[in-house]
Amino acid sequence: MNSVISTGARIGIDVGGTFTDFVLYDASRQQLAYHKEPSTPADPALAVRNGLAALINKNGLSPQDIGVLLHGTTIGLNAIIQRRGARVGLVVTEGFRDVLEIGRARMPSSFDFHATREEPFLPRERVVEIGARFNRSGEVTLWPDASQMAQAAEQIRALQVDTAVIMLINGFLQPEREAALAAELERQAPGTTILSAAQVWPEIREYERTVAASLNAYIQPLMQRYFERLTELVDELGVTAPILVTASNGGSLSLNAALARPIDTVLSGPASGVVAAARLATAAGVPRIVTFDMGGTSSDIAVSQHGLAEMVTRTDIGGLPLVLPVIGVSAIGAGGGSKIRVDEHGVLKVGPESAGADPGPAAYGRGGTEATVTDCYLATGVLDAGAFVGGAMSLYPERSQAALTVVADALKLSGADGVQRAASGALAVATAQMASELRKNLAQRGLDPAEFALVPFGGAGPTHANWLAEEAGLNHVLVPLKPGTFCALGAATADLRRDFVRSLRVTLDEQHAGEVGRIWAELTAEAGAWLTGQGVASTGEPSFWPALDMRYAGQAYELNVALPHPLPSPLDAATLAEYFHREHERLYGFRDEQAPVDVSTVRLAIVGHMVAAANVARFAGSGRPAPRAVRKVFLRDAWQDAAIYSRDSLGAGDAFAGPAVVEQDDTTVLVLPGWQARTDALGNLHLTPSKGAQV
Repeated sequence: MNSVISTGARIGIDVGGTFTDFVLYDASRQQLAYHKEPSTPADPALAVRNGLAALINKNGLSPQDIGVLLHGTTIGLNAIIQRRGARVGLVVTEGFRDVLEIGRARMPSSFDFHATREEPFLPRERVVEIGARFNRSGEVTLWPDASQMAQAAEQIRALQVDTAVIMLINGFLQPEREAALAAELERQAPGTTILSAAQVWPEIREYERTVAASLNAYIQPLMQRYFERLTELVDELGVTAPILVTASNGGSLSLNAALARPIDTVLSGPASGVVAAARLATAAGVPRIVTFDMGGTSSDIAVSQHGLAEMVTRTDIGGLPLVLPVIGVSAIGAGGGSKIRVDEHGVLKVGPESAGADPGPAAYGRGGTEATVTDCYLATGVLDAGAFVGGAMSLYPERSQAALTVVADALKLSGADGVQRAASGALAVATAQMASELRKNLAQRGLDPAEFALVPFGGAGPTHANWLAEEAGLNHVLVPLKPGTFCALGAATADLRRDFVRSLRVTLDEQHAGEVGRIWAELTAEAGAWLTGQGVASTGEPSFWPALDMRYAGQAYELNVALPHPLPSPLDAATLAEYFHREHERLYGFRDEQAPVDVSTVRLAIVGHMVAAANVARFAGSGRPAPRAVRKVFLRDAWQDAAIYSRDSLGAGDAFAGPAVVEQDDTTVLVLPGWQARTDALGNLHLTPSKGAQV
């Protein structure tokens, strides 16, 4: 599979609520360029076109110089969360009409008598039953005749849905047969696209399989309209480069692949940032990191060790389970727009409600009147109203002051510093919430926070990172050179990647070990064909990452066990079982070699490698840079003089102590008292405790 990579510049794009970010990598010039364009929520593709035009002109390029566009978007994710997708119908095996209503029969909280379950995004009235199913061996036990097919097709037409999904019991064992039934129903119900759940994701567990396929259908029309609009506007610029879409697994897909399976892209933005951070950490010689992506609504973390971001095979989207492989991103707390309030008991609360991007924090001057985390940054002097986003956006300190006065009054904080003490208290509450969740996430993995560095990105991540690291017990913060556009950088450097799966459900013995090997061979061939069909050449040989979902017989859930590639030879039952025993022992402290081992799912990921962006050395610094200014910052219940530095003026080897603030055009970095900062050869900023300081 050796091939030559497409020539030309690569542009990564990340569409956010406030700004659309761009990163250009020109391999011929060994140059990285950055751009932020105000987003256009009513027509998101318009901001992409405007930003592309500005980036191309600013760097003296022509549209023909662009080799590939790599695009990340949260349009599908937002549609799921806000429940504004297509009108979808569902066809299920007789007797399983309530598959979405019943779900896993679990309430959100066992201790809250007022808790209600999530409303199904697809109502029961749009579910049609059909007499078709397979047994546990994949054999047909019930199949519709011509009259039953006609009746089901008539019911689908009567629903007047945009698209429908068919899910048969044990259909994951016969995806081709289920797909053939879907095609016949589509032929008899013209005008309605009918998808096979097993073709979308052939994994065991009918509820999760139904959700994955239905969500895919739910966002497909919306995504198709967006990408058609995007292609039209990009064509207007004369850019003929192929468009790739970043995926939830940290890789990228061709535009056609993303349109066929938009569910693969719902977490593309956060995943891109984690992948970029993993590469950055490798280049900086930092083996273990926790990424910290702080946006307007929430803050997310992910773990990466030795250059590999942690993958999970299940996550939740808008209260619904998603069983596709994704980068393991976890929400841990507030964002820059999270609202601050005092409850009826006089307790200070931060979030979960958010002011979002519009109207946004009171400081934005767009009509928001409630205090937010961003208003706290401004009131305490961490942010400079005239230097926000490099001066491209003005902030209004008096509006933050007014919003926080309401909080201070509710807390009975009076005096000249009442507002600042209220703001400082709110930041402490937000930090404590985040630190608690971060420590819990690491503890569940058996990991020690002291062994990890925090890599912050997003607009507010670097601003809050030092507080979080100090509270959570991390003694190293690694701030990228351009953290505000980091997800776009991750898109620009994303490899091609797709995950394949086949559920099996067998007890491991020599016969079934051979069957596992046969399935891996089939998936390898399928993966190679997929990579060839993406339309963008990768460099060198692709990588294959095999894994098995395994458990001791009788356990309710499986462990995902990674295996090396090439696979061990011979691939026998004892070898496969030993990989499982080791992983079980690592996580739970024991192994049971007498118990039978079950295999439920065979997995394979293929990665087609793109040319990585070269690391550009930073100019040498003076060692002890002079601050360009000093301003008062309210830290630890007192006003302190903080040195103000411009990030662009810091060279390799420059070092200084906190309290300090580093300003740049995409974010602001706070260095706390008792911490010191140092710039490395690649322009990264390393924050560590000063000698003798305790974290």
